[in-house]
Amino acid sequence: MYNNISLQASKLVELANRVKKNSYKTKIVTITSGKGGVGKSTITSNLAILLSKKGYKVAVLDADIGLANLQVLFDVKPQNSFFDYIEGKCSLQQTITKTPYENIYLFAGISSFEYSSFKNSFVFSNFVKDILSLDSFDFLLVDTGAGLNDYVKEFLAISDNILAITSTDPSALTDVYALMKMLSLNKRKLMLCFNHTKNYQIGENICNSLITLAKKNSLKSDFMVKYLGNISSCSNIATTSRLRKVFVNEFRNDEISLQMELVLRNLLLNIE
Repeated sequence: MYNNISLQASKLVELANRVKKNSYKTKIVTITSGKGGVGKSTITSNLAILLSKKGYKVAVLDADIGLANLQVLFDVKPQNSFFDYIEGKCSLQQTITKTPYENIYLFAGISSFEYSSFKNSFVFSNFVKDILSLDSFDFLLVDTGAGLNDYVKEFLAISDNILAITSTDPSALTDVYALMKMLSLNKRKLMLCFNHTKNYQIGENICNSLITLAKKNSLKSDFMVKYLGNISSCSNIATTSRLRKVFVNEFRNDEISLQMELVLRNLLLNIE
């Protein structure tokens, strides 16, 4: 069994290296979280809007296997999910859903379904490579599921730009530290954004504490944790989501929108 696991890991690293060696126009940003319910998909959709307002063409891949909800946030009804392409039911172009927002396109998933037949087959990594090969987008935002299951690890492996969304909840911080330990084995950095966090300084202090803990536990010395900013709690975010609207598009001058602008600004400074 150990040999099988090692072989699968080697193949995934090989595929990830192939993706990186190709000079694609599209930059991948993988957005993840250890704990569910921290607002990962909401932040993903808002970052997509802010990128599009800067003139970028953005693709969003709903890679939360079995719990996809970005079609709700973008208020679209996709004709095909990316699983239809994986299963050979449609072309890659037919999986692209135009959203109501200029320059934002969705590769939709499907909720409430099991995809165990795809386990360890690397179809998700290959699908991302197919999107990159289109050379049609400036950015590809990959919204993963919560946790560190095999599906999430596959999406993490093919990107050097990984943004973790967390909160100050102790269990969320424990999960982020586990993510740091895993990524430090073969990645150079992890970017962090704190959601439901009162101010920038609180997130920065906790981020520094995580870095100190990592040093005490001998994580790779050259592994970097980059703090991008915080998003404060705001009832209007949940309200806009229920109305199938995106917060930064409805409340452009709100403090929360400005916080998201800062997160995006720092993200653009740190992506490779």
